[in-house]
Amino acid sequence: MGVELELPLDAVLVGDCVAALRRLPPASVHAIFADPPYNLQLKGELHRPDHSLVDGVDDAWDQFADFAAYDAFTREWLSECRRVLRRDGTIWVMGAYHNVFRLGVALQDLGFWVLNDVVWRKANPMPNFRGRRFTNAHETLIWAARGPESKHRFNYQQMKALNDDVQMRSDWFIPLCTGHERLRDCEGRKLHPTQKPEALLHRVILACTAPGEVILDPFLGSGTTAAVARRLGRHFIGIERDPSYAEAARARVATIEPLSESAALVAPTKREQPRLPFGSLVANATIPPGSVLTDRQRRWRAIVGADGSLSCGRVQGSIHAVGAAVQEAPSCNGWVFWHVEQKDGGLRLLDLYRAEALATA
Repeated sequence: MGVELELPLDAVLVGDCVAALRRLPPASVHAIFADPPYNLQLKGELHRPDHSLVDGVDDAWDQFADFAAYDAFTREWLSECRRVLRRDGTIWVMGAYHNVFRLGVALQDLGFWVLNDVVWRKANPMPNFRGRRFTNAHETLIWAARGPESKHRFNYQQMKALNDDVQMRSDWFIPLCTGHERLRDCEGRKLHPTQKPEALLHRVILACTAPGEVILDPFLGSGTTAAVARRLGRHFIGIERDPSYAEAARARVATIEPLSESAALVAPTKREQPRLPFGSLVANATIPPGSVLTDRQRRWRAIVGADGSLSCGRVQGSIHAVGAAVQEAPSCNGWVFWHVEQKDGGLRLLDLYRAEALATA
């Protein structure tokens, strides 16, 4: 089958992930989340990347069937992911100690640019019953841009707000999927053994996409990525080879009510914000030449020139350069350093004038 001209938005595709990826147009998705199979042995059964079994294996439970085969499979689907990812898009690849290091090597070899490794620390990990090693209480997410030249999206302010107005760190303390969120079959058993918590995907999707953008999951499983994407007002494309998992994912997504447009909004990143030169405020007489700017403590006074430059003693230059010079600092954001002296003797932050000008632009 050839490449499709249009994206199958908000669809769960059933079949092999590599074959399905090859049908998608290039540079068409904004973000990818991938939680590939670990390819590990369970009680004498060793799994290939395609979930088929290798018989008669009695090695330790966490040995791979065939490193070479797993690596070839990894590079195959990652290569297709890079093809369909937009130039400034990002990918999240998740794994445990069984496979995450091999995934990282493949990402870098294929030209992806690693931005962070995020540790998902599980609040309620499964205990280690044999007592022969530490309890495995975390998994790792590798976040990477398509390449070193990518101007990737990072919704810094949203991550900070989500973390009680403190910078979001790269270690995330989130419980395993339990309770009403855990999907179960008709007999009450877990539908999918590695269903991921929605709180995890909430952070992933909110961090790197905007409403209306497209996130792809080539190993959709029970549909957590699709469900959270729909709730947050994003489009999704899910690929799942198991028809029963795919059907469960479709049913799950159908119950999700998307957020209102206002609730799903993401503030523009600094790169997306419109630029307003200080000189434009001088030119339209919002802050006319001759105005006096000072810092909050009134330690320095600067005079505004007709060209938008400042003069403070022998120092002359932009609002940023003069602010840095008087403080003997390597840099300065003049918008939040300087204040305008008011006629009543009060001070008004320079950045407020910029905000008003942008709001009416």
